Amino acid sequence: MAWILLLVAGLLEVGWSIGMKYTEGFTRLWPSVFTVLGIAASMLLLAQAARTLPIGTAYGVWVGIGAAGAAILGILVLGEPVTAARIFFISLLLVAVVGLKATSGH
Repeated sequence: MAWILLLVAGLLEVGWSIGMKYTEGFTRLWPSVFTVLGIAASMLLLAQAARTLPIGTAYGVWVGIGAAGAAILGILVLGEPVTAARIFFISLLLVAVVGLKATSGH
C-alpha cells in the first residue's frame, strides 16, 4: 500500500509542478488553489508512505517521479525542447526510481 501512496504522491507532484506554470507566480486564483491543494495532498501521501518505507527511498522515488514527469509533460504539453541529452537524463531519472524500488527491501 505504501508504494501505491508513493506513486500517487509522485503523480500529484507532477501535477502541481506543471500547475505552477499556470499560476503565473500565484497571481491567478484557481490555478493557485489547485496547485496548493496538489502540494498538500502530495506531501501528505509522501508522509504516509514514509511511515513504512525508508525516507531516503520514499523521498528519492517521489522526487524522481515528479522530476521525470514534469520534464516529460513539459515536452508534451508546454512545448519545451526535445533533445537527446534531455531524453537521456529523463531516462536516468526513471532508472534511478526503478533502482530505488528494486533495492528498497519493501
